[in-house]
Amino acid sequence: MLTFEEKLSIITESFPELERKNVSLGRVNFHYNESSYDQKNVVYHLHPNGNGFVYAGNMTGYQTNDKGMVNIRDFTEKALRSTIRKSILSLTPKESEHDHEPKEEVWINDNTVTLTLLKEDDMWNVYADDDLDGTFHSYKQAAHYLEEEGFTRI
Repeated sequence: MLTFEEKLSIITESFPELERKNVSLGRVNFHYNESSYDQKNVVYHLHPNGNGFVYAGNMTGYQTNDKGMVNIRDFTEKALRSTIRKSILSLTPKESEHDHEPKEEVWINDNTVTLTLLKEDDMWNVYADDDLDGTFHSYKQAAHYLEEEGFTRI
């Protein structure tokens, strides 16, 4: 079993993208501030007795607790590095369907009424000429609304 000091050394030297946060009882957390999720803790409650947890909630092959954490008490150096790297990758923003969404589309219905779907800031707005018809949090929501209303993309 790696000691507390060995685990700290591995984490701080291998993962500069993690920010150390000292917590109560001598425990240490390491946050990944670039996380694309609310989850920021990668290493949680690393304790001077060597016990601690790594977030594995988005990963397969790990037995996790109800917070998505895997216990690292008996991890080898290789297992610790690998699990932390996978955890960081699981929290890293990925190229997504949003990167390929159009910024503006025109939709039409059977009566030749046209609506414009336009991305403005982080919202999707539907316009009938200059009048705002609806605002949505995602392209998917806006497209679903337009389809339900009988519109198709031109």
